[in-house]
Amino acid sequence: MKTRKAHLLVAGIAVVAGAFIHQPGPKWGPAPAILPAGAQMAVMQGDPNKAGEFVVRMRFPDGYRIPPHTHPTDEHVTVLGGMFSVGMGKTEKPDSMRMLHQDDSISMAANQPHYARAMGATEVQVRSMGPFALVYVNPADTPKAARKP
Repeated sequence: MKTRKAHLLVAGIAVVAGAFIHQPGPKWGPAPAILPAGAQMAVMQGDPNKAGEFVVRMRFPDGYRIPPHTHPTDEHVTVLGGMFSVGMGKTEKPDSMRMLHQDDSISMAANQPHYARAMGATEVQVRSMGPFALVYVNPADTPKAARKP
């Protein structure tokens, strides 16, 4: 009897482990037009377009730059791969940017101006409250695809 229970337990663990191993990866697509072209995004949890917490992953090519901007809610960023430099303020100052490596994280308070740059192919995870909004300090930095006529 003990052997049967042990086999059932092992089989149950294998089924649960298999469910985690075989889950499909994130569904990647273009990032919203409010970000400069070239970024990709995958929604991991929630809906960035609705009220409530959301988690997204972002992929950036080498040299990708996000000019100074703000968000109306706190933003929490964790680097999953590559290197991500973040600076605080309304004006980019490359010498004062903080270099984040894999597993490093940073939080920006609501309405705190900040900017970022990817060093090499970079992937980050962002946790925040929706609906997602981004306002550039300099309106001329708003990508053309996101400008209202």
